[in-house]
Amino acid sequence: MLRVTRTTSCARLKAVRFLHATPGQRRELFDPKNVERAEDEVDVCIVGAGPAGLSAAIRLKQLEQEKGREIRVVVLEKGGEVGSHVLSGAVVEPRALNELLPDWQSRDDHPLTQPAGSSHMRFFTKSATIPIPHPPQMNNKGNYIVSLSRVTAWLASIAEEMGVEIYPGFAGAGIVYGKNGVLGVRTNEVGLDREGRMKDSFEPGMEFRAKVTLLGEGAHGSLSKEVIRRFGLREGKDPQTYGIGVKEVWRVDPSQYRPGEIIHTMGWPLDWRTYGGGWVYHMDEGLVSLGLVIGLDYANPYLSPYRELQRMKHHPYFQRLLSGDSSRIAYGARTLNEGGLQAVPKLHFPGGALIGCSAGFVNVAKIKGTHNAMKSGMVAAEAAFEAVENSTDEPTDMSKYEENLQKSWVWSDLHEVRNLRPSFNTPLGIWGGIAYSGLDSMFLKGRVPWTFRNKSGASDAAHTKRASECQPIEYPAFQPPLSTDLLTSLALTGTNHAEDQPIHLRVRQYAKQNAAGAEGEKPSLEQEEQYTEGPAIKREHVKRNVGEFAGLLGRSCPAQVYEYVDDEASQGEGGEGWGGKKLVINSQNCIHCKFCDIKVPTQDITWTVPEGGGGPKYTIT
Repeated sequence: MLRVTRTTSCARLKAVRFLHATPGQRRELFDPKNVERAEDEVDVCIVGAGPAGLSAAIRLKQLEQEKGREIRVVVLEKGGEVGSHVLSGAVVEPRALNELLPDWQSRDDHPLTQPAGSSHMRFFTKSATIPIPHPPQMNNKGNYIVSLSRVTAWLASIAEEMGVEIYPGFAGAGIVYGKNGVLGVRTNEVGLDREGRMKDSFEPGMEFRAKVTLLGEGAHGSLSKEVIRRFGLREGKDPQTYGIGVKEVWRVDPSQYRPGEIIHTMGWPLDWRTYGGGWVYHMDEGLVSLGLVIGLDYANPYLSPYRELQRMKHHPYFQRLLSGDSSRIAYGARTLNEGGLQAVPKLHFPGGALIGCSAGFVNVAKIKGTHNAMKSGMVAAEAAFEAVENSTDEPTDMSKYEENLQKSWVWSDLHEVRNLRPSFNTPLGIWGGIAYSGLDSMFLKGRVPWTFRNKSGASDAAHTKRASECQPIEYPAFQPPLSTDLLTSLALTGTNHAEDQPIHLRVRQYAKQNAAGAEGEKPSLEQEEQYTEGPAIKREHVKRNVGEFAGLLGRSCPAQVYEYVDDEASQGEGGEGWGGKKLVINSQNCIHCKFCDIKVPTQDITWTVPEGGGGPKYTIT
């Protein structure tokens, strides 16, 4: 087995992967059990070059300088460039950044150039806006309006200056398990065709063997889901709940531009049964970030997050904001964690830990998570450095990370607001949730003896009602340039996937015995998880999702990935269609938001990583 010496550039790593291809097997069906993989040994392997992963990497290198012990840190990033898969509002609280890089303001290239100014909250009706009290947690004094895509690219440049190896375009596709825990990460294969056969360009994935593996993939990451499932990290915790954020960036007419202004909205276009709200952030350089977040526990399968955003822009407030010499320059969507402290899983497993939104540290009341994500990466780095120093042949113990994080301001930040979002899923309902949240955020500040829990264990998908119980939603016609069809917006994301590659969105049912704590004998870590795919699973998917839920994914996916098309040829025994319909997955459109994996009522869509570098190419989101 070839062992790769320390690499210093992405080009060299790619060369190693190419040299390790097996010419005789090209054009044959790929069999992962028979492929010879290159291995690289590192101290810490971080999956995801987001705020959490990059903060962890920088902190590790700071500790290297402080303690005089060299530590090798590798960051794997599925985006073609750091920041190209990062999307957020975003108003950033610089608390963690001040701790990580106290001199950041003296750096000429930093992207935190627009301080937050006035903050307001408004309740929208269909034609008016009503000022409402602004919760104290949403006070933005001292914060910055940013493009989080640019912030991560900047952090990556600092990390590389310090000696961190960052490999964009190399997606963490699988966990490398040993008998007792995690030994590292496997990157994705490159050069497979749609049928899973090896093309001339085939390169097998590499294994990065690490003393510590940190998963910072963002909300609902594929590897994070797996380790949570296999190590039972959610036992005794509430299920994670999510929102979908759909956003645009506009260059507005100078007459409408108010640098630093922050507006948050409630009410229209959402009905009183649906949790969510909008935002308008006046960024630097004449840009405005606007969007809508909708809780994925919404009930009506006829709801379309994209169409709700387009409808929102028909409000007189937005018509005025986007009038004159204004133009839209970016679009995107991403899911975010909303479960709060109750839904944070156990954070460590043998050989590694969950950081950032892989664990779920968003403060929903603040509508911010970057500060907590960065701090979690820093605390994890300190525990990882100590674990590497004391490592043996056994998987390293990262329990110190969780202990220290619970003593940090991250835990107190989340504890104070732990009841706000869950209050909307109590018998209080939406209006009661608004009233309770106002009372708690302004006066109680979390100093109560109770904690609202999701006693039913219901996921966001389980809240979806059957179409027969709901009223279809009539959306207005698009009125360019204010509102446009979805494919026109999708073009602004720069999304691209090689069409001749395996579809990375799998219709799949996992066996129950994969889960820790399931009845029967628990499988060993080295035993692969069991699941079922094929025409029968797809046929059942179509039968339930079309027959009961009016083809929810066909209208709700914010990238038009899913279509339920007429197809008589696929019907009947052995086919994958039902009721004259067949599921078509346009995976080349995917912007990696993870909506489908979370919300589909049948819970049979599994998002996996595509070839590294595929997906959106965000730059200003």
